Amino acid sequence: MARKSNTLAPETLAAQALRHIDPASGSVVPPMVAASTFARDENYDLREGYIYARYGSPTTAHAEEIIATLEGADESLLLNSGMSASVAVVEALPPNAHVVAQSMMYHVGLHWLDRQARRGVIRKDLFPAGDLDALEAALIPGETKLVWIETPANGDWSITDIAAAAELAHRAGAVLMVDSTAAPPCTTKPLDLGADISFHSATKYMGGHSDFTAGVLSARKDMPLWADIREVRSFQGTILPAFESWLLIRSLRSLHIRYEACSRNAMAFAQHFAAHQVIEAVLYPGLPDHPGHDVAARQMKNGFGGMMSIRVKGSDSRAFEMAKQTKVFIPATSLGGVESLIEHRRTVAGEDSGIPANLLRISIGIENIDDLIADFEQALAATA
Repeated sequence: MARKSNTLAPETLAAQALRHIDPASGSVVPPMVAASTFARDENYDLREGYIYARYGSPTTAHAEEIIATLEGADESLLLNSGMSASVAVVEALPPNAHVVAQSMMYHVGLHWLDRQARRGVIRKDLFPAGDLDALEAALIPGETKLVWIETPANGDWSITDIAAAAELAHRAGAVLMVDSTAAPPCTTKPLDLGADISFHSATKYMGGHSDFTAGVLSARKDMPLWADIREVRSFQGTILPAFESWLLIRSLRSLHIRYEACSRNAMAFAQHFAAHQVIEAVLYPGLPDHPGHDVAARQMKNGFGGMMSIRVKGSDSRAFEMAKQTKVFIPATSLGGVESLIEHRRTVAGEDSGIPANLLRISIGIENIDDLIADFEQALAATA
Protein backbone atom coordinates (compact mmCIF):
# COMPACT_ATOMS: atom_id res chain seq x y z
CA MET A 1 0.00 0.00 0.00
CA ALA A 2 1.66 3.22 -1.15
CA ARG A 3 0.93 6.16 1.08
CA LYS A 4 1.64 9.83 0.74
CA SER A 5 3.49 11.73 3.43
CA ASN A 6 1.45 12.82 6.42
CA THR A 7 2.76 16.33 5.82
CA LEU A 8 -0.15 16.62 3.38
CA ALA A 9 -3.29 18.37 4.59
CA PRO A 10 -5.85 16.18 6.40
CA GLU A 11 -8.41 16.90 3.67
CA THR A 12 -6.05 15.40 1.09
CA LEU A 13 -5.19 12.37 3.20
CA ALA A 14 -8.87 11.64 3.87
CA ALA A 15 -10.04 12.22 0.29
CA GLN A 16 -7.45 9.79 -1.05
CA ALA A 17 -7.90 7.28 1.79
CA LEU A 18 -4.18 7.70 2.59
CA ARG A 19 -3.32 7.27 -1.10
CA HIS A 20 -4.58 3.71 -1.24
CA ILE A 21 -4.27 2.32 -4.77
CA ASP A 22 -5.00 -1.39 -5.15
CA PRO A 23 -1.71 -2.91 -6.40
CA ALA A 24 -3.52 -5.71 -8.24
CA SER A 25 -6.02 -3.68 -10.26
CA GLY A 26 -4.96 -0.06 -9.89
CA SER A 27 -8.38 0.78 -8.47
CA VAL A 28 -8.51 4.20 -6.80
CA VAL A 29 -11.28 2.86 -4.55
CA PRO A 30 -9.92 0.70 -1.73
CA PRO A 31 -11.10 -2.90 -2.14
CA MET A 32 -13.01 -4.74 0.56
CA VAL A 33 -11.49 -7.90 2.03
CA ALA A 34 -14.40 -9.94 3.38
CA ALA A 35 -12.92 -12.96 5.12
CA SER A 36 -13.42 -14.57 8.50
CA THR A 37 -10.08 -16.38 8.49
CA PHE A 38 -6.69 -15.92 6.82
CA ALA A 39 -4.38 -18.61 5.40
CA ARG A 40 -0.81 -18.93 6.61
CA ASP A 41 2.15 -19.10 4.22
CA GLU A 42 4.25 -22.14 3.33
CA ASN A 43 6.21 -21.75 6.59
CA TYR A 44 2.98 -21.57 8.61
CA ASP A 45 3.66 -17.91 9.37
CA LEU A 46 0.97 -15.23 9.27
CA ARG A 47 1.10 -13.45 5.93
CA GLU A 48 0.13 -9.92 7.00
CA GLY A 49 -0.46 -10.43 10.69
CA TYR A 50 -4.12 -11.43 10.25
CA ILE A 51 -5.40 -14.68 11.72
CA TYR A 52 -9.17 -14.30 12.31
CA ALA A 53 -11.58 -11.44 11.66
CA ARG A 54 -12.53 -11.09 15.33
CA TYR A 55 -9.02 -9.72 15.93
CA GLY A 56 -8.66 -7.62 12.80
CA SER A 57 -8.84 -7.53 9.02
CA PRO A 58 -7.22 -5.49 6.24
CA THR A 59 -10.30 -3.36 5.50
CA THR A 60 -10.99 -2.59 9.15
CA ALA A 61 -7.30 -1.80 9.71
CA HIS A 62 -7.33 0.60 6.76
CA ALA A 63 -10.31 2.51 8.16
CA GLU A 64 -8.62 2.60 11.57
CA GLU A 65 -5.43 3.98 10.06
CA ILE A 66 -7.30 6.81 8.33
CA ILE A 67 -9.01 7.80 11.58
CA ALA A 68 -5.79 7.55 13.61
CA THR A 69 -4.10 9.85 11.09
CA LEU A 70 -6.91 12.41 11.32
CA GLU A 71 -6.98 12.20 15.13
CA GLY A 72 -3.21 12.41 15.62
CA ALA A 73 -3.38 9.07 17.45
CA ASP A 74 -1.01 6.12 17.55
CA GLU A 75 -3.92 3.76 17.00
CA SER A 76 -7.67 3.69 16.53
CA LEU A 77 -9.96 0.75 17.29
CA LEU A 78 -13.25 0.34 15.44
CA LEU A 79 -16.24 -1.35 17.05
CA ASN A 80 -19.70 -2.12 15.74
CA SER A 81 -21.46 0.78 17.48
CA GLY A 82 -20.77 3.79 19.63
CA MET A 83 -22.15 1.98 22.65
CA SER A 84 -19.86 -1.00 22.02
CA ALA A 85 -16.95 1.41 22.19
CA SER A 86 -18.23 2.97 25.43
CA VAL A 87 -18.81 -0.44 26.99
CA ALA A 88 -15.29 -1.57 26.07
CA VAL A 89 -13.76 1.37 27.95
CA VAL A 90 -15.81 0.80 31.10
CA GLU A 91 -15.19 -2.96 30.96
CA ALA A 92 -11.45 -2.26 30.88
CA LEU A 93 -11.55 -0.38 34.20
CA PRO A 94 -10.45 -2.08 37.43
CA PRO A 95 -13.20 -3.41 39.73
CA ASN A 96 -15.12 -0.79 41.70
CA ALA A 97 -13.46 2.05 39.77
CA HIS A 98 -14.78 5.55 40.34
CA VAL A 99 -16.12 7.18 37.16
CA VAL A 100 -17.04 10.85 36.76
CA ALA A 101 -19.31 11.81 33.86
CA GLN A 102 -21.56 14.61 32.72
CA SER A 103 -25.20 14.75 33.74
CA MET A 104 -26.04 15.99 30.22
CA MET A 105 -24.72 13.58 27.61
CA TYR A 106 -25.97 10.79 25.37
CA HIS A 107 -28.78 9.25 27.41
CA VAL A 108 -27.97 5.61 26.61
CA GLY A 109 -24.41 6.14 27.84
CA LEU A 110 -25.80 7.50 31.10
CA HIS A 111 -28.14 4.53 31.43
CA TRP A 112 -25.19 2.18 30.91
CA LEU A 113 -23.24 3.88 33.70
CA ASP A 114 -26.31 3.73 35.96
CA ARG A 115 -26.65 0.01 35.30
CA GLN A 116 -23.01 -0.69 36.08
CA ALA A 117 -23.20 1.38 39.27
CA ARG A 118 -26.34 -0.47 40.43
CA ARG A 119 -24.56 -3.76 39.87
CA GLY A 120 -21.58 -2.60 41.93
CA VAL A 121 -19.20 -2.78 38.98
CA ILE A 122 -18.28 0.91 39.22
CA ARG A 123 -18.97 3.92 41.42
CA LYS A 124 -20.04 7.07 39.64
CA ASP A 125 -20.62 10.76 40.17
CA LEU A 126 -22.09 13.24 37.72
CA PHE A 127 -21.41 16.91 37.13
CA PRO A 128 -23.10 19.57 34.96
CA ALA A 129 -21.51 19.76 31.51
CA GLY A 130 -19.07 22.64 31.22
CA ASP A 131 -18.84 23.24 34.98
CA LEU A 132 -15.15 22.73 35.77
CA ASP A 133 -15.58 23.55 39.46
CA ALA A 134 -18.19 20.81 39.75
CA LEU A 135 -15.93 18.42 37.86
CA GLU A 136 -13.06 19.11 40.24
CA ALA A 137 -15.35 18.61 43.25
CA ALA A 138 -16.53 15.24 41.90
CA LEU A 139 -13.01 13.84 41.49
CA ILE A 140 -11.53 11.55 44.15
CA PRO A 141 -7.73 11.70 43.80
CA GLY A 142 -6.26 8.22 43.53
CA GLU A 143 -9.70 6.61 43.13
CA THR A 144 -11.24 8.23 40.06
CA LYS A 145 -10.09 6.15 37.08
CA LEU A 146 -12.15 7.64 34.26
CA VAL A 147 -13.52 11.09 33.48
CA TRP A 148 -16.03 10.93 30.62
CA ILE A 149 -16.98 14.21 28.98
CA GLU A 150 -18.98 14.94 25.87
CA THR A 151 -18.50 18.20 24.03
CA PRO A 152 -20.62 19.59 22.49
CA ALA A 153 -23.02 17.78 24.85
CA ASN A 154 -25.92 15.92 23.28
CA GLY A 155 -29.12 17.75 24.13
CA ASP A 156 -28.26 21.32 25.01
CA TRP A 157 -24.89 21.44 23.18
CA SER A 158 -23.07 22.83 26.19
CA ILE A 159 -19.28 23.02 25.90
CA THR A 160 -16.59 21.65 28.20
CA ASP A 161 -13.03 22.92 28.02
CA ILE A 162 -11.10 19.78 27.05
CA ALA A 163 -7.65 21.05 28.03
CA ALA A 164 -8.86 22.20 31.45
CA ALA A 165 -10.75 18.93 32.03
CA ALA A 166 -7.62 16.96 31.08
CA GLU A 167 -5.54 18.87 33.62
CA LEU A 168 -8.07 18.19 36.38
CA ALA A 169 -8.42 14.50 35.46
CA HIS A 170 -4.68 13.91 35.30
CA ARG A 171 -4.09 15.70 38.59
CA ALA A 172 -6.47 13.17 40.18
CA GLY A 173 -4.78 10.25 38.44
CA ALA A 174 -7.65 9.61 36.04
CA VAL A 175 -7.91 9.02 32.30
CA LEU A 176 -9.94 11.55 30.30
CA MET A 177 -12.23 10.23 27.55
CA VAL A 178 -13.84 12.79 25.28
CA ASP A 179 -16.98 11.91 23.34
CA SER A 180 -16.38 14.13 20.33
CA THR A 181 -19.12 12.65 18.16
CA ALA A 182 -20.58 16.07 17.34
CA ALA A 183 -17.12 17.48 16.61
CA PRO A 184 -15.22 15.05 14.34
CA PRO A 185 -11.45 15.35 13.84
CA CYS A 186 -11.86 17.75 10.94
CA THR A 187 -12.79 20.35 13.57
CA THR A 188 -11.64 19.05 17.01
CA LYS A 189 -8.73 16.79 17.95
CA PRO A 190 -9.18 15.92 21.64
CA LEU A 191 -5.81 14.16 21.94
CA ASP A 192 -4.00 17.35 20.96
CA LEU A 193 -5.86 19.11 23.78
CA GLY A 194 -4.74 16.64 26.43
CA ALA A 195 -7.39 13.93 26.31
CA ASP A 196 -6.31 10.29 26.67
CA ILE A 197 -9.11 8.75 24.59
CA SER A 198 -11.02 10.32 21.73
CA PHE A 199 -14.36 8.57 21.26
CA HIS A 200 -16.86 8.87 18.42
CA SER A 201 -20.06 7.24 17.42
CA ALA A 202 -18.75 6.83 13.89
CA THR A 203 -22.34 6.23 12.82
CA LYS A 204 -22.72 10.02 12.84
CA TYR A 205 -20.45 12.54 11.09
CA MET A 206 -17.73 10.04 10.24
CA GLY A 207 -20.28 7.76 8.59
CA GLY A 208 -22.47 10.58 7.43
CA HIS A 209 -24.94 8.60 5.29
CA SER A 210 -27.16 6.86 7.88
CA ASP A 211 -26.44 3.42 6.45
CA PHE A 212 -24.37 1.65 9.14
CA THR A 213 -23.42 1.86 12.82
CA ALA A 214 -19.89 2.07 14.20
CA GLY A 215 -17.89 3.33 17.14
CA VAL A 216 -14.23 4.27 17.34
CA LEU A 217 -11.70 4.87 20.09
CA SER A 218 -8.38 6.60 19.42
CA ALA A 219 -5.41 6.96 21.74
CA ARG A 220 -1.68 6.79 22.08
CA LYS A 221 -0.41 3.29 22.69
CA ASP A 222 1.07 4.10 26.09
CA MET A 223 -2.36 5.06 27.44
CA PRO A 224 -2.85 2.82 30.52
CA LEU A 225 -6.17 1.25 29.49
CA TRP A 226 -5.40 0.73 25.81
CA ALA A 227 -4.20 -2.90 25.85
CA ASP A 228 -7.18 -3.90 28.02
CA ILE A 229 -9.64 -2.12 25.71
CA ARG A 230 -8.22 -3.97 22.70
CA GLU A 231 -8.52 -7.27 24.61
CA VAL A 232 -12.12 -6.53 25.63
CA ARG A 233 -13.01 -5.90 21.97
CA SER A 234 -11.55 -9.27 20.99
CA PHE A 235 -13.40 -11.14 23.74
CA GLN A 236 -16.70 -9.42 22.94
CA GLY A 237 -16.34 -9.92 19.20
CA THR A 238 -17.43 -6.33 18.59
CA ILE A 239 -14.87 -5.34 15.96
CA LEU A 240 -16.40 -3.51 13.00
CA PRO A 241 -16.88 -5.98 10.11
CA ALA A 242 -15.29 -5.52 6.70
CA PHE A 243 -18.36 -4.23 4.84
CA GLU A 244 -19.14 -1.54 7.38
CA SER A 245 -15.45 -0.62 7.50
CA TRP A 246 -15.47 -0.25 3.72
CA LEU A 247 -18.53 2.02 3.94
CA LEU A 248 -16.74 4.05 6.59
CA ILE A 249 -13.67 4.48 4.36
CA ARG A 250 -16.00 5.75 1.62
CA SER A 251 -17.53 8.24 4.05
CA LEU A 252 -14.28 9.49 5.55
CA ARG A 253 -13.17 10.57 2.08
CA SER A 254 -15.87 13.26 2.06
CA LEU A 255 -15.88 14.07 5.79
CA HIS A 256 -14.33 17.51 5.55
CA ILE A 257 -16.57 18.84 2.80
CA ARG A 258 -19.72 17.33 4.37
CA TYR A 259 -18.94 18.83 7.76
CA GLU A 260 -18.22 22.21 6.19
CA ALA A 261 -21.59 22.17 4.36
CA CYS A 262 -23.49 21.14 7.51
CA SER A 263 -21.76 23.84 9.54
CA ARG A 264 -22.50 26.53 6.98
CA ASN A 265 -26.17 25.56 6.81
CA ALA A 266 -26.48 25.33 10.59
CA MET A 267 -25.03 28.78 11.16
CA ALA A 268 -27.48 30.31 8.69
CA PHE A 269 -30.38 28.40 10.24
CA ALA A 270 -29.41 29.37 13.80
CA GLN A 271 -28.99 33.03 12.89
CA HIS A 272 -32.37 33.10 11.14
CA PHE A 273 -34.30 31.72 14.12
CA ALA A 274 -32.24 33.22 16.98
CA ALA A 275 -34.40 36.37 17.12
CA HIS A 276 -37.64 34.74 15.96
CA GLN A 277 -40.62 35.91 17.99
CA VAL A 278 -41.90 32.42 18.82
CA ILE A 279 -38.49 30.89 19.58
CA GLU A 280 -37.43 30.89 23.22
CA ALA A 281 -33.81 29.93 22.54
CA VAL A 282 -31.52 28.57 19.85
CA LEU A 283 -28.84 26.42 21.50
CA TYR A 284 -25.95 26.43 19.03
CA PRO A 285 -22.27 26.86 20.00
CA GLY A 286 -21.63 28.92 16.87
CA LEU A 287 -23.80 31.79 18.11
CA PRO A 288 -21.84 34.44 20.04
CA ASP A 289 -24.37 34.47 22.90
CA HIS A 290 -24.01 30.71 23.54
CA PRO A 291 -22.46 30.28 27.02
CA GLY A 292 -19.71 28.04 25.63
CA HIS A 293 -19.05 29.96 22.42
CA ASP A 294 -15.56 31.21 23.32
CA VAL A 295 -14.35 27.76 24.38
CA ALA A 296 -16.00 26.16 21.34
CA ALA A 297 -14.26 28.66 19.06
CA ARG A 298 -10.90 27.55 20.51
CA GLN A 299 -11.64 23.82 20.26
CA MET A 300 -13.59 23.68 17.00
CA LYS A 301 -11.27 24.94 14.29
CA ASN A 302 -13.36 24.40 11.16
CA GLY A 303 -16.96 25.20 11.94
CA PHE A 304 -19.39 24.44 14.74
CA GLY A 305 -21.17 21.52 13.11
CA GLY A 306 -24.78 20.90 12.26
CA MET A 307 -26.19 20.11 15.70
CA MET A 308 -28.45 22.45 17.64
CA SER A 309 -31.53 22.45 19.82
CA ILE A 310 -34.40 24.90 19.60
CA ARG A 311 -36.77 25.68 22.45
CA VAL A 312 -40.17 26.73 21.16
CA LYS A 313 -42.56 29.10 22.91
CA GLY A 314 -46.10 27.92 23.53
CA SER A 315 -47.73 24.89 25.09
CA ASP A 316 -45.73 21.88 26.25
CA SER A 317 -47.10 19.91 23.30
CA ARG A 318 -46.19 22.42 20.59
CA ALA A 319 -42.63 21.19 20.02
CA PHE A 320 -43.87 17.60 19.87
CA GLU A 321 -46.47 18.56 17.26
CA MET A 322 -43.87 20.48 15.23
CA ALA A 323 -41.75 17.34 14.91
CA LYS A 324 -44.72 15.78 13.11
CA GLN A 325 -45.39 18.75 10.82
CA THR A 326 -42.08 19.08 8.97
CA LYS A 327 -41.90 18.05 5.31
CA VAL A 328 -38.16 18.38 4.64
CA PHE A 329 -36.78 17.61 8.09
CA ILE A 330 -37.14 13.89 8.76
CA PRO A 331 -38.49 12.89 12.20
CA ALA A 332 -35.81 10.40 13.19
CA THR A 333 -33.14 9.68 15.80
CA SER A 334 -29.45 10.11 14.99
CA LEU A 335 -27.31 12.96 13.74
CA GLY A 336 -24.52 13.95 11.40
CA GLY A 337 -25.98 12.60 8.17
CA VAL A 338 -26.40 14.37 4.86
CA GLU A 339 -30.14 14.57 5.52
CA SER A 340 -31.65 16.92 8.11
CA LEU A 341 -33.37 15.30 11.09
CA ILE A 342 -35.72 16.62 13.76
CA GLU A 343 -36.47 14.96 17.07
CA HIS A 344 -38.60 15.75 20.10
CA ARG A 345 -35.77 14.86 22.40
CA ARG A 346 -37.71 14.36 25.63
CA THR A 347 -39.91 11.73 24.00
CA VAL A 348 -36.81 9.78 22.98
CA ALA A 349 -34.59 10.37 26.03
CA GLY A 350 -37.35 9.91 28.61
CA GLU A 351 -39.17 11.97 31.22
CA ASP A 352 -36.25 11.67 33.65
CA SER A 353 -33.68 12.99 31.16
CA GLY A 354 -33.90 16.62 32.24
CA ILE A 355 -34.69 17.63 28.65
CA PRO A 356 -37.35 20.40 28.51
CA ALA A 357 -40.64 19.47 26.85
CA ASN A 358 -40.34 22.40 24.43
CA LEU A 359 -36.95 21.34 23.04
CA LEU A 360 -36.41 20.07 19.51
CA ARG A 361 -33.06 18.52 18.65
CA ILE A 362 -32.06 19.25 15.08
CA SER A 363 -29.35 17.78 12.89
CA ILE A 364 -28.77 20.06 9.92
CA GLY A 365 -27.73 18.30 6.72
CA ILE A 366 -26.51 19.46 3.33
CA GLU A 367 -29.85 20.33 1.70
CA ASN A 368 -30.63 23.79 0.34
CA ILE A 369 -30.75 26.10 3.36
CA ASP A 370 -33.77 28.01 2.04
CA ASP A 371 -35.75 24.76 1.95
CA LEU A 372 -34.80 23.98 5.55
CA ILE A 373 -35.73 27.43 6.84
CA ALA A 374 -39.04 27.44 4.94
CA ASP A 375 -39.90 23.99 6.28
CA PHE A 376 -39.33 24.97 9.89
CA GLU A 377 -41.28 28.18 9.37
CA GLN A 378 -44.28 26.27 8.03
CA ALA A 379 -44.10 23.86 10.98
CA LEU A 380 -44.18 26.84 13.36
CA ALA A 381 -47.17 28.27 11.51
CA ALA A 382 -48.98 24.93 11.50
CA THR A 383 -48.77 24.68 15.29
CA ALA A 384 -49.50 28.33 16.15
